Amino acid sequence: MLEKCDNALLNFLFSDTCDTYQHLGSVLYRYQESEYLLSLQAHLPYRCRVIFNGECSSEIESWLSSISTDAHVAKLVRQNDLFGFELATQTVDEQWIASFPHNIPAEIVLIQQPLARLNQPGLLVMDMDSTAIEIECIDELAAMAGVGDEVAKVTASAMRGELDFEQSLRLRVSKLAGADAAIIQQLCDTLPLMPGLETMLAELKAHQWKLVVASGGFTPFVGHLKQLLNLDAAFANELVIVNGKLTGEVTGDVVDAQYKANVVSQCAQQWTIASGQRVAIGDGANDIPMIQAADLGVAFHAKPKLIEAADASIQNIDLRALVFCLQL
Repeated sequence: MLEKCDNALLNFLFSDTCDTYQHLGSVLYRYQESEYLLSLQAHLPYRCRVIFNGECSSEIESWLSSISTDAHVAKLVRQNDLFGFELATQTVDEQWIASFPHNIPAEIVLIQQPLARLNQPGLLVMDMDSTAIEIECIDELAAMAGVGDEVAKVTASAMRGELDFEQSLRLRVSKLAGADAAIIQQLCDTLPLMPGLETMLAELKAHQWKLVVASGGFTPFVGHLKQLLNLDAAFANELVIVNGKLTGEVTGDVVDAQYKANVVSQCAQQWTIASGQRVAIGDGANDIPMIQAADLGVAFHAKPKLIEAADASIQNIDLRALVFCLQL
């Protein structure tokens, strides 16, 4: 629920009691989300969406109250506890958009392209580490194997651009040589799911979406997620295990950035996903080709390079926000 305070504009927006609201010389006109595509987009070309937790309703009300132009507004109804609304205008007030409050559990998403339709079958391809789950599996395995510092040095070198992904992967995995393979199951048993993941996936699955993980991590972990979350497919690198010990090697094709991008097109073709209905989400530069291969690429708690390449960015709230970036 929204906080009980003087949120006149938000109360208008979420109450359905009247169709217009006059505010400091501007007029807000209510519409239903589906109406934009049917009748409004021709004369209201600028759209943005606001997604927020109810606890920051006062900050959202304050920002919305500074609007200085007529606007059409629609509340967004999704199957979770976040709030969302869309604003559509004839002209864009860039200064007002830039004044959106930061460092609160809220997002503003500028809509600059047709959105995938939530209520039609689609495809979601997710990164795993720091996207579907809260950790980086290679770092956790390294810590459990007692080589955390060594792997961290390789990671730092890769981030400086001294190693490409495959070089970094193979070098980090080599540090695990001799470790007891039992640490893999130990980590599987305690994988921390990203907040909002299960709620978001349930809503997509209810609308016949296909759900996929494509990870530069390892097959035991994506396999665990596939079973736990009833995903449709999962792709990752395969660790070599001999006599119950990690050999420090991976086998088969390396799941690098281009491989993950290919997963988007291959899965869309396999399941005959319509054009415009392919969505990808990730957090790192290695996800750039994947989100660019999708019709809608979303950066989640992401590095600056990925945010720059993405169509939408979720930085301050959890994965429940994703469904608000889709058209109902």
